[in-house]
Amino acid sequence: MKPVRIQDDLVPIGEFKTHASKIMRRLRAEGRPIVITQRGKATGVLVTPEDFDRLTERERFIAAVEQGLAESEAGLGISSEDLAEHFERRFREAAKK
Repeated sequence: MKPVRIQDDLVPIGEFKTHASKIMRRLRAEGRPIVITQRGKATGVLVTPEDFDRLTERERFIAAVEQGLAESEAGLGISSEDLAEHFERRFREAAKK
């Protein structure tokens, strides 16, 4: 995602309502987020679907890592030896089928 350029990417809500289609084409073409303002204050940000997916995936990944670290610190993990044994058992069972 490209950085916001204040002089170009702040759009008052009235302008957005009037020129939504044009603004959405600009979003896609330029790849920069567009900040929608109301009474001079930011009220929303438009990003491409690809940028949104990237942002939310990153948040989910960070949350999963933090959860894993917390569980490990709480002693809820298993040793690498136990994990290896578990997979060996599963592969042997699958090979028998």
